[in-house]
Amino acid sequence: MKVGRTNIVTFGALCIALNVVLGTVVSWMKIPLLFLDTIGTVLMSVLFGPWWGALVGVLTNLVLGITTGPTAIFFGLVNVAIALVVGFAARRFDFTRWYIALATGLILSVVAPLIGTPIAVAVFGGLNGSGMDVIVLWLRAAGEGIFASTFISRISSNLVDKIITCLLVMAIISKLPVFSKTYKGMKKNNAA
Repeated sequence: MKVGRTNIVTFGALCIALNVVLGTVVSWMKIPLLFLDTIGTVLMSVLFGPWWGALVGVLTNLVLGITTGPTAIFFGLVNVAIALVVGFAARRFDFTRWYIALATGLILSVVAPLIGTPIAVAVFGGLNGSGMDVIVLWLRAAGEGIFASTFISRISSNLVDKIITCLLVMAIISKLPVFSKTYKGMKKNNAA
C-alpha cells in the first residue's frame, strides 16, 4: 500500500503526540518500571522506517524540552537510537511476530541505557526525580559508582518498558488492518 508523504508526516505528528501523552499519563500514574514514552517512535519506525522514526524521536524530545524542561532535549539521542534499532529490525525481520518484538525490546533494553546513562549522569548526576532514584541511591550506598548505579537502575526499568512497548506495537500492527496493510506495503517496497 502506497502512502504519501503528507500522510506520513501527519502520522508522525500523531506519533509525537502519542509519545508525549502516554509518557505523561504513565508518569502521573507513577506506574513502576513503565514509561511508554517511546511507543510512537517505535510505531513510526516499524511502519515507515528508521529515519522517519528518528525524526519523530527528535521532535518528541524537542516538544518535551519546550513543555517540561530543556534537559529532555538531551535524551533525544536515546529516541533516535531506539528508532534506528527498531526501524532496521522491522525492515529485516517480521515485526508482527511476537518473538521478533520481544528480541527487539531486549536489545532496546540495553541500547537505551547505554546512551541514556551518560546523559543522566552528566545532566542530573544520575538522579532524575523518578522512582528509579531509590535504586541509584541504594546502589551508591552499597559502594557502586555513579555510572554503574545509574545504568543498573535504567536497564532494570527498560527491560520492562521496552519489551512492553515493542509487544504493544506488534499487537497494534497485527490487529489493526490499516496498520497491517501499511507494514506489509513497506516490507514489499523494501524487498523490491
